[in-house]
Formats: sequence, C-alpha cells, structure tokens
Amino acid sequence: MASEEQVQKWAGEAEAGYDVADLKRRGRGRPGRGGEPMQVVAVRFTAEELEALDAAAERHHLSRSEAIRTAVAEYAV
Repeated sequence: MASEEQVQKWAGEAEAGYDVADLKRRGRGRPGRGGEPMQVVAVRFTAEELEALDAAAERHHLSRSEAIRTAVAEYAV
C-alpha cells in the first residue's frame, strides 16, 4: 500500500502535468524486434506438440517464440 507521502508526490506530479514525449521514451512493454509493429498470431498446439517444441527450443537454447519463428522462417524459404 502506498504511503500518504507517496500519494501526495504522485498527485503533485499529475497536477504539474507530464511530458508526453518523455513518457513515450521510457520504453514500456516488451522491446520490439524491428522497426515496424509486430503482429500476434494465435496457434493451437496439442500437449505433445508443445512438449516436442519446448524440448527442441531448449536443445537450441531458444525461447518457445524464437523456436517457432525459426521454424517458420526455414519453412517459408
């Protein structure tokens, strides 16, 4: 829980106004992978497919997402 002092500090900052350009520079959220916005695509896998995917990702020292992107890139060649 926030202290009364912290609440007053936040209220003072809000009343003074925020620099929108500064807020946008803070880089909230997941870092981008390139210059253009990315698109999320939902894909359904069985438990067995996920086990195999995760095992392959671990063998190659990749995250699940990196493994999927790698597989798609190789398939699309």
